[in-house]
Amino acid sequence: MEYLDHHPVHARRAAALLAAGELVALPTETVYGLAADARNPDAVAKVFQAKGRPADHPLIVHIPHLAHLAHWVASVPPAALRLAEAFWPGPLTLVLPASAQASPLITGGQDTIAVRWSAHPLFQAVLDELGHAVVAPSANPFGHISPTCAEHVLKNMQGRIAAVLDGGPCRVGVESTIVDLSGPVARVLRPGAISEAQLAEILPLASRASAPAPRVPGALASHYAPRLPCFRVENQARPLRWPPHPERRWAYIGFGPAPENTGQTHLLPDDPAACASRIYAVLHEADASACTHLLIELPPDHPDWLPVRDRLLRASVPLPEELATR
Repeated sequence: MEYLDHHPVHARRAAALLAAGELVALPTETVYGLAADARNPDAVAKVFQAKGRPADHPLIVHIPHLAHLAHWVASVPPAALRLAEAFWPGPLTLVLPASAQASPLITGGQDTIAVRWSAHPLFQAVLDELGHAVVAPSANPFGHISPTCAEHVLKNMQGRIAAVLDGGPCRVGVESTIVDLSGPVARVLRPGAISEAQLAEILPLASRASAPAPRVPGALASHYAPRLPCFRVENQARPLRWPPHPERRWAYIGFGPAPENTGQTHLLPDDPAACASRIYAVLHEADASACTHLLIELPPDHPDWLPVRDRLLRASVPLPEELATR
């Protein structure tokens, strides 16, 4: 894998590789995306192979400018323009009726397509050089922890892609908010940095469970998962304790104090945005440690914490009672 730093010449190199049908990991404000030329079906197919991604799992198209939206969607409703004006470029993905030009590879065979305009300047520089859109799911093996720095990509995608363009740590740290505009009323399909409260200031929102929803990235019950067995508990008034198991070495990820008998502690920021920007990096660090099991303390069940809580719920399973005593 070719490593490219943030020098402007490397944005041109990344664009040239994409134009040649290669895969390049690019920084966005959310996570690193595995970019491929969205107009090249062979390049798009490589994304599924490199990630081990199911063929029916749709991709997000990342456009270089609002004017490119019309190429990918059948129509642009007023609601889409209102959200774009408020939040684009930024960590917001819109699901809209797909145009005839949208490949079924990208849509997962659906009649809808997910589109975003990223705010990351280096990502924008590459798209400006390329001149059109890319698909860019997270640059990691499917279902595992998303990458928020170039080192995560280098470690987990070596030998699978052509290059990674290093833009430093991702500012937001969790994937974009996804809003479905394909029905009569907008609804959130994946929480992210753009909150439901912010969206509701722009237009009415339907309940998430109001009707069958299009398939979108990051909506599977198990996702963003470490390779080590990963368990979760709700916020506790006092530390959890469990009997020592010589064959188990636990890493605790939470807000403290750490339970007894932990082998490693990773304390999370108590601010939702700061925690979101760090959570994947902490999961990567714990997953690469000498520990054998991970214990995650979930943040509060509160709207401000929804993006982090959503990712951690999908990355873990409940801690069995036999492993914990109080």
